[in-house]
Amino acid sequence: MTNYDQIAREIVEVVGEDNILSSTHCATRLRLQVKDRTVINDEEVEAIDQVKGVFFNAGQYQIILGTGVVNKVYNSLQSLYSYEEVSKDQMSMDSASPLQRSIRNLADIFVPIIPILGATGLFLGLKGVLFNESVLSVFGLSPEAIPIWLTTMATVLTDTAFGFLTAFICWSAFKKKGGLPIIGFLIGLMLVSPALPNAYDVASGAAEPIMAFGLFPLVGYQGSILTALVTGILGAKLELKLRNIMPNSMDLIFTPFVVILASVVLALFVLGPIVHLFEEQAVKAIEYFLHLPLGIGGLIIGALYPLFVITGMHHMFIMMETSLIATTGFNPLITVCAMYGFANAAVCLAISLKTDKPAMKTAGISATATQLLGVSEPALFGVILRYGLKAIGIVVATSGISGMILSLLNIQANSYGLAVLLSPLMYIYDRNQFLTYVIVGILTFIVAYISTNIILFSRFKKVNLVSRKSVRG
Repeated sequence: MTNYDQIAREIVEVVGEDNILSSTHCATRLRLQVKDRTVINDEEVEAIDQVKGVFFNAGQYQIILGTGVVNKVYNSLQSLYSYEEVSKDQMSMDSASPLQRSIRNLADIFVPIIPILGATGLFLGLKGVLFNESVLSVFGLSPEAIPIWLTTMATVLTDTAFGFLTAFICWSAFKKKGGLPIIGFLIGLMLVSPALPNAYDVASGAAEPIMAFGLFPLVGYQGSILTALVTGILGAKLELKLRNIMPNSMDLIFTPFVVILASVVLALFVLGPIVHLFEEQAVKAIEYFLHLPLGIGGLIIGALYPLFVITGMHHMFIMMETSLIATTGFNPLITVCAMYGFANAAVCLAISLKTDKPAMKTAGISATATQLLGVSEPALFGVILRYGLKAIGIVVATSGISGMILSLLNIQANSYGLAVLLSPLMYIYDRNQFLTYVIVGILTFIVAYISTNIILFSRFKKVNLVSRKSVRG
């Protein structure tokens, strides 16, 4: 039987008992925050029983053990050494730079919203397919034959999330910053109240803003991501301060009263007009960059995205994608970034099949499967980066070129949150969009796989992992 205590002892012996600051684990990896990464011999760690690979990221030395095994090794580690226990999120935050922490905090506000926007994107795609004239004609039907109850049901499924997106963001911002989420949700609902002229109607000229004092235009803030974000953050901070000074007998009623009143007035009269104008210009700038001649914008973003993932800066894309979807209904940004997942999986698989190290082969194939389902870190940090600049260069090049092609062809998703194998579902709203995306994705995988074999492996000869010295170089 496996001796998990012995595995824990061997890990600590190689990593260094005094070198470990704290420990935690996720579903497959033991995560150790270490003082000095350079004293750890990766090959010695990989030689330990049950270890399938290692990688280092943002101050964390991560040892891939696999589902089930990692829990038992972690329990043995804690019973033998009693290292400080921290959550993996806290460890990531402690190891990050101030800029990375700021971006991660913003991303954490948007992450809870991804499932509802992803689901709404699928509803939009299905609506586009089922209500398409060509599809209906196969069954001898026309759009006019669709009953009102069915079109109403489809509208409820596709429009609700975007109509109340401001409320969801305010709720999430309050929750993240320690405020009462229900207060944030109510503030967000007030910003899109039916009593206010709809922002989309005002933008199209179908409605006029209500003028307050003859100076301030009052409109709803449907789709205004930054207004909701800033209002939610400031409102939550105000709530926390008020609860520290408000008498207990008055806290239950008067704290929410002041927070709601101050937040809504600030949003409608000050933040809304200023922040929304900035947001509109930012969205236009992103769209302009993505549509630069010859697909240059897609090339640059597609090539840089793997580097953003390495540095943890990719979290900032979530906010930009949310703004694009809310403002335009489409998300071309995720399209040019998505090819990174196909390239990353292909390079990882090629390395895994060629290496003669059993531990690397097992870890690489597992990481490839994980990448195909949308989690890229095991493949990127556990396999690809350890093969040096050529390996990551293949990922960067194929991701960039594919992003350029998709940008040239004007391919764009209608949601976000789906990666690699599931990502084509974001394009089913249009047959040409879907087919083009799938073809480019498959070609990206094939080109990255073949390039890895040609560039990294000479005449199909299996090679060992490059030395740690060359990787550092």
